[in-house]
Amino acid sequence: MEHSVFPWGHTGRFNDYSTFIKKEISKKVQKISVNAGFSCPNRDGKLSKEGCIYCNNDAFSPDYCKHKNSITQQIDDGISFFSKKYTSMKYLAYFQFYTNTYAPLSELKKKYEEALSHPKIIGIVIGTRPDCINDEILDYIEELSKKCYLMVEFGVESVNDSTLKGINRGHLYAASVKAIEETAKRKIHNCAHFIIGLPGEDDSDFMKQARMVSALPVENLKLHQLQIHKGTVIAKEYEAHPEDFHLFSMDEYLDIVVRYLELLNPNIVLERFVSQTPSEWLIAPRWGVKNYVFTDKLKKLLRERDTWQGRLYSK
Repeated sequence: MEHSVFPWGHTGRFNDYSTFIKKEISKKVQKISVNAGFSCPNRDGKLSKEGCIYCNNDAFSPDYCKHKNSITQQIDDGISFFSKKYTSMKYLAYFQFYTNTYAPLSELKKKYEEALSHPKIIGIVIGTRPDCINDEILDYIEELSKKCYLMVEFGVESVNDSTLKGINRGHLYAASVKAIEETAKRKIHNCAHFIIGLPGEDDSDFMKQARMVSALPVENLKLHQLQIHKGTVIAKEYEAHPEDFHLFSMDEYLDIVVRYLELLNPNIVLERFVSQTPSEWLIAPRWGVKNYVFTDKLKKLLRERDTWQGRLYSK
């Protein structure tokens, strides 16, 4: 059944990121990943030296993004890479690797502002942990956000403390709630990142997560399926006991995402549903589809079921 315009302003069945970013920035934009050489308290020994059990940053590092190069050089290389496909494009510098607020404020200022000094960079996206941000950093980011587009992306991963402990995350859900509320209070764009299918979680946990996320002032949301990457703790566990893991087929995951969306606050913008890992790093599941292919399948399933984001949402 065809529908009239949904609350997000068009006939698409979820509140999509591309429409959101066009409203925020009246130009075509592309994110360029930047490795600024930050560490992580879950790697340097402050919390742990092993990291989260699923984490291998090399599994999502573009070829142009090498820490040995300066931030400016990485941006130049990224623009060279993307400009082959897109012309008249502006760019966001995406501080993606490890924890990009885990440094003294003076170092953060130097690195963020180097990126923003590039003539084709019109804003930054800062990926970080919710336990690695404080009032001093937030006050600076708030002021910076008045001059350019700026988003802080938090790795939340799960709403269950038992899961967070099990994956060696190093923080509890309360830290994520506080971080998201503090950015929203300062009118800083925020994004929450979750992994669907973490060990010990089942369908009831995923639906509970949708309801709990909907109660927070989350602006943007990134979801992706659990993947087993080479060189991780979880890869060793999977190799030893594959029977302890249920890795979704694509059809299973599509069904979960549809039902998750039905419960989700319609004000939340969906930026991503799946992760696409290079084949040389991926152990399982190996779906072999591009992100846009998955999204097309999701749109088709929403139409077939005549459902949409927020259809079952309740405050």
